[in-house]
Amino acid sequence: MRLGFAGTPDFAVPALERLAEHHRICAVFTQPDRPAGRGLALHLSPIKRRALELGLTVHQPLSFKSPEAIDQLRAAGLDALVVVAYGLILPREALGIPRWGCINIHASLLPRWRGAAPIQRAVLAGDPITGVTIMRMETGLDTGPMLHSRSTAIKPTDTAKTLHDRLAAVGADLIDESLLGLSQGSMHETVQPAEGVTYAQKIDKHEALIQWEQSEQAISRQVRAFNPWPMAETRCNGEQLRIWEAEPLEAQPVRSARPGAPAQGLALPGTVISATGEGIDVVCGSGVLRIHRLQLAGRKSLPAADFVRGHRLEGVRLAAA
Repeated sequence: MRLGFAGTPDFAVPALERLAEHHRICAVFTQPDRPAGRGLALHLSPIKRRALELGLTVHQPLSFKSPEAIDQLRAAGLDALVVVAYGLILPREALGIPRWGCINIHASLLPRWRGAAPIQRAVLAGDPITGVTIMRMETGLDTGPMLHSRSTAIKPTDTAKTLHDRLAAVGADLIDESLLGLSQGSMHETVQPAEGVTYAQKIDKHEALIQWEQSEQAISRQVRAFNPWPMAETRCNGEQLRIWEAEPLEAQPVRSARPGAPAQGLALPGTVISATGEGIDVVCGSGVLRIHRLQLAGRKSLPAADFVRGHRLEGVRLAAA
């Protein structure tokens, strides 16, 4: 098949690699190079780097609404344009140019978690399963008819990173199967159900601030959902403290006092009640969170066993600000 590919981040790379094995990639579209780092050197997207390694033609329009971008898409003579986390809106004119339209790989089981951050939102919400949906694109936000989907369980230890990598591999498999089905006439579309629609809003850094009045389960999900970005964080003696790995304890040896109420022997949320080589135990609104890996600002991340050797934490109260 004559394919175009539109994508930008790491999540899209496995799909590009798989399609390049089986099809002719006539054009790759990715976002323009951005300045990054202390020297503000231009940063190539993961898709651009991999496409150049594969010897593919790369286009980087500022907008797909420009006549130049439309002309590039039309000139490619595509059977389909595969779109994966591209980051730019495709106008109606662009969607209708390829023979079979624009086919999207979306990292959720639609219609749940339409939008920008489906992986993080699924972990944050405590969803037991998620997956990948192959969808024919429309002008609405992730509203198009579905061609294929596959589910995967969200493990209690999954972070956004581990789930991201697993879903990226699933997406590569599914788009390969979907395009084969389209070419053979065996792939049938299914309209998304009206029930169960949720939206995965873009992640805001402020969401990473841990509110210790929450339950240990909610904070554990927060730690996992925001790893590797923006990283769940708290304040320890006024310093930023990022939490890389943590788990809710099954046993709950202490109860927490209501914020603002006399403690009466109960530990307030955010209080470190134990700091040993096994982990750093922090009282939550209900239950206890055990921190296994953490990082002070400007330092490298450390296992709890190493961290407690250089920091006295027992009795310290962690806070959101």
